[in-house]
Amino acid sequence: MHFDLIDLRLFVLTAEERNLTRAAARQHLSLAAASARIKALETQAGLPLLYREARGVRLTPPGEAFLHHAREVLRQADQLRRDLHDYGGGLRGHVRVFANTTAVTDFLPEILPGFLAANPRVNVDLQEKPNADIPRGVLDGRADLGIVAGAIDTLGLQSIHFSTDRLVLVTARGHRFARRKRVALADTLDEDIVGMHHGSTLQSFLEQRAEQLGRPMKLRIQLSSFDAMCRMVGSGVGVAIVPESAARRNLEPLKLAQIELTDAWRVRERHIVVRELETLPAYARSLVDLLLSHFKATP
Repeated sequence: MHFDLIDLRLFVLTAEERNLTRAAARQHLSLAAASARIKALETQAGLPLLYREARGVRLTPPGEAFLHHAREVLRQADQLRRDLHDYGGGLRGHVRVFANTTAVTDFLPEILPGFLAANPRVNVDLQEKPNADIPRGVLDGRADLGIVAGAIDTLGLQSIHFSTDRLVLVTARGHRFARRKRVALADTLDEDIVGMHHGSTLQSFLEQRAEQLGRPMKLRIQLSSFDAMCRMVGSGVGVAIVPESAARRNLEPLKLAQIELTDAWRVRERHIVVRELETLPAYARSLVDLLLSHFKATP
């Protein structure tokens, strides 16, 4: 099947508007021309894509599938245009990275400036994604490499271990937990919680664990960085679960206490996932090497 991008955009607009006349107007086509294009799409597909009704149109089941793929093709075409525009301006490379909350907010901001300085003609597109969604993004080509933590199905991708992530509880030093060496998540659920922003992979993970215990987290405030969370904890707003690296750098400045969690999921192995490391461009492989060397040098 051979599809024109104009036809795909017209189909997407028709699905969104549920009206061919309005979709045609948005695409600057006559109604007759738009109708002919939709019929040609259906002929190529060999299936009806729309139900024609008195007040408009709605998608058939094959039309729902077609809409999903049409949007993906248009997204990829737009990305292609943007990439080529960048290359025309002298760009040499583009690395697309899907990563979890800890990577995006805790250690990549420390690592990426050096990479970008060493590769002035390479751009990085970094997106925060749930751990479970990251391998799928690498597998289907939306990302060149992914950074995941924990027991995740990597879908047969090449997986490179680079560090161990430990989650800990942080409290103000005057808090009743401050003198304890270990505590379980269940014991913290009566406390006010300082959490990560809504939709972050770590926050979603912790809320799921709390739901499994049958008790929701008492979220007092949600923030966009671990350092901001630690500042709130130090001010007595509540307690927080953060990566050990974030806790360590804030313990003395903010006068915090760090308590080990007893839950098995507190220890999460971190991996880089790629389709094939050897097929990545040299600049993408250099980012992988930089990640590995950074954590090898970190105590």
